[in-house]
Amino acid sequence: MRRFASTFARGVDRVTGSALGPYQSAIIRIGFAATWLFFLLRELPHRHELYGPDGPWNWDMARQLIADNGAFTVLMWSDSVLWFEIVYGIALLSSALLMLGWRTRTMSVLFMIGVLSLQNRSVFMGDGGDNVIHLMAMYLVLTRCGQVWSLDARRERRRAAAHARGVRVSEDVVGPVLWWTLGVVLSAVTFSGKGTWGWLLVFWSLWVVQALWWAANRSRGGSGNANRRLLDVVANIAHNAGLLIIMAEACLIYATAGWYKVQGSRWQDGTAVYYPLHLDYFSPWPALSDLMTQYGTFIMIVTYGTVIVQVAFPFTLFNRRVKNVLLAIMIVEHSVIAVTLGLPFFSLAMIAADAVFLPTSFLRRVGRRAERARVRVTKAFAGRVPKAVRLPGQRAGEPSSDAPGPREAEPSVGGAAKG
Repeated sequence: MRRFASTFARGVDRVTGSALGPYQSAIIRIGFAATWLFFLLRELPHRHELYGPDGPWNWDMARQLIADNGAFTVLMWSDSVLWFEIVYGIALLSSALLMLGWRTRTMSVLFMIGVLSLQNRSVFMGDGGDNVIHLMAMYLVLTRCGQVWSLDARRERRRAAAHARGVRVSEDVVGPVLWWTLGVVLSAVTFSGKGTWGWLLVFWSLWVVQALWWAANRSRGGSGNANRRLLDVVANIAHNAGLLIIMAEACLIYATAGWYKVQGSRWQDGTAVYYPLHLDYFSPWPALSDLMTQYGTFIMIVTYGTVIVQVAFPFTLFNRRVKNVLLAIMIVEHSVIAVTLGLPFFSLAMIAADAVFLPTSFLRRVGRRAERARVRVTKAFAGRVPKAVRLPGQRAGEPSSDAPGPREAEPSVGGAAKG
């Protein structure tokens, strides 16, 4: 009994004392934000037909459906083209900033608003990948997904290093300005009667939580430290619960997909993969599809293997080695689907969901290699930029006696730019 109580106490301390899976939460933040950003950029020329005023699912039809199902979308606040462009632009910007990890708490909320607004505006335009992004956008709001691999983490490291050196750090200005701006917008929406009370309560709660964080960080003394610890515990619990929900959602997706496949006659006789490869809609590379379907044994292995992997994956989480093998197989499978069936964004969304199960050691190695690559690229670029050389006795800002004049410098600068 004592051993159980001790284990339980350590588990509670771990869940409340730290935000687990910092690298996993960072990779799913980057993955889903990048997937949605690339999708919006690809559909930029067709945005009016997909979600805007020129679509077959017009604004009046969407309003009638939303009045019945109560879905959230800010695009129902106005049917003007300007309002649609503003919402689409905010969705693009929030996706890019969330991917970079700039003000992740605020950007995760704006990212969720952009995803829900566009997808709920035209519910018949999505596929399985859109449904995954739809769910994960709401779960990401709960997580502290900017602990690593983000501009927020870099800013905190610089502030900590400055404090360690005894350098005075200026107060954050961008955060309060952003918070006040969003508060004004939320107040305008509330008093205009545009939003529903359920969603307004959610947004106001998130806004108040940000205010509490700001007040706790500014306060000094024992009460301020106690408030920060309390808020930190609440944030850790919310993060760990959100990460657990994301993992459960990914397992549920694979389990339900696998068990539904088991019931299909085409999956039972091993021919299910053959048919989509011969549909014009899912055949961007007909020659490749024909090559793959020439071998019946290969099609049968892929069909049965897909079902086995999807059904078995939730049960392999208890064995790390088996889980990692199946995880690699599923990532390769989604990559093949992206190429052979022409579903890149569905595959990216599923790979991003799978990334929550990647080992921390692997993610750290990837991060170190990415950092080394960034440093090499930065040094290579900096080596091509000419630097000014100061001669002995020359004052700062004083031109050198042998420095070329403006007209002489133009060809060299142009050549460097072209090179």
